[in-house]
Amino acid sequence: MTFIDNYLNKITMYRLVLYYLITLTVVAAIFGFFGILPYNPANLAFSTLLILATSYLTNTVFAKMFDALPNAESVYITGLILALIVTPVAPTDYVGVGFLIFVSAWAMASKYIFAIGKKHLFNPAAFGVALGALVLTQSASWWVGGDIPLLPFVFIGGLLIVRKIRRFDLVIAFAIISLLTTVLTIGAGSPTTAIAQTLLHSSFFFLAFVMLTEPLTMPPSRWLRVLYAAIVGFLFAPNIHIGSFYFTPELALLIGNVFAYSVSPKGRFMLTLLKKNTLATDTYEFVFAPDRPIAFLPGQYLEWTLNTHLNDTRGNRRFFTIASSPTEETIRLGVKFYKPASTFKRALWALPERATVSASQVSGDFVLPKDKKKKLVFIAGGIGVTPFRSMAQYLIDTNDVRDITMLYSNKTVSEIAYADVFAAAGEKVGMRTIYALTSEPTPVPNTYSGFIDAALIAKEIPDYADRVFYISGPHGMVEAFKTTLRDMGISRFNIKADYFPGFA
Repeated sequence: MTFIDNYLNKITMYRLVLYYLITLTVVAAIFGFFGILPYNPANLAFSTLLILATSYLTNTVFAKMFDALPNAESVYITGLILALIVTPVAPTDYVGVGFLIFVSAWAMASKYIFAIGKKHLFNPAAFGVALGALVLTQSASWWVGGDIPLLPFVFIGGLLIVRKIRRFDLVIAFAIISLLTTVLTIGAGSPTTAIAQTLLHSSFFFLAFVMLTEPLTMPPSRWLRVLYAAIVGFLFAPNIHIGSFYFTPELALLIGNVFAYSVSPKGRFMLTLLKKNTLATDTYEFVFAPDRPIAFLPGQYLEWTLNTHLNDTRGNRRFFTIASSPTEETIRLGVKFYKPASTFKRALWALPERATVSASQVSGDFVLPKDKKKKLVFIAGGIGVTPFRSMAQYLIDTNDVRDITMLYSNKTVSEIAYADVFAAAGEKVGMRTIYALTSEPTPVPNTYSGFIDAALIAKEIPDYADRVFYISGPHGMVEAFKTTLRDMGISRFNIKADYFPGFA
């Protein structure tokens, strides 16, 4: 799986979803051409282009009206989802054409009209088809999930998406609740037949892999996400109804969106760049002033959007850990610049003071335990130290004394970032920091030459078996340390790895 993991780490979640949807559309057209699917490829091409054009024009107009940054990726993703869940029509089917235009326009308009704090409330595609059913009494067929020839492509590509964003808990919760509810509400029917019908001839996989996992409309933490998935899964079951009213997949998702909004940080934030600080060799800190206070926990992350169009394969959005503490008034972003730098990082570097970026989706479970008596070990590699800077500063500011030892690996001493914060944490709250340098001798106290390994952990932390380990750094390093710690007898329940959907 190394090749797959390497590829997934080089591409953003949004770009992966876009490629997945394009692949499904092309495969459907090919199957239609050979008669494997009952859809005329010309009608599919026409419908897809009409939806994309309507979505793009609507989004452009509303973005100008609301002075927002239009994001081409999200437009294409929403448009392709609609093309795959609304039955393709011929150009001469004027009623069908009108329905496509209506749902496409309202899907994009909903991102602006039904947005609170510049953050949209509903999944756009689900809102568009739900409103179309209400106003025009036409419904989405969800044909992408009802045809067995497409199922392998839907399933395999969907698994890659979930693997990329690491939301298996979300999908599993949805699957368990929806299938269990289906079996319990079939009456005299066969449970096996009901499950087979759900898996093979419904929107089950497409909804779970693509729409349920949309970051902007899901809760920020694990157990809230599981509850969100359970709500959608329960309402997704075909026999759930209120009187004569039966829920559709899109309505199940929209109700879940309302729950997600009620338990999530509200809105999108505008951040003004105040200054750039040099942290270490090729590592810089960008300090921003938010337009309003941002509620977050030390160690959580944000999705950052630059007000510019980027031409690489990853777009203008990235996920970065917040390096500042909730006790600070500014929002700090620590970034390592590799050569050659990505177009996103070059654009970030070129930002002048007083420039603004937008941020949303405060998320992440890589946070300090509520039990202050738990003994912790932080293992950081390179710029992966940013969540630990947030935690250390928070402990200092709140005088929260905990038993923490941090092992921090870099190539050279010049690459160490936030040494002043960790020194202060050592003095004020007793957090111990040990530096490992892999490419030079140890010129200062508390440093080791070489890599952090099992021997170093055992030497410096004799009671390691009683501790909870937090690991943050490059993906390969994190996975390697998971293996090392498991080999040392550490339970996987005592290993927490920092994760957000995509690396910069």
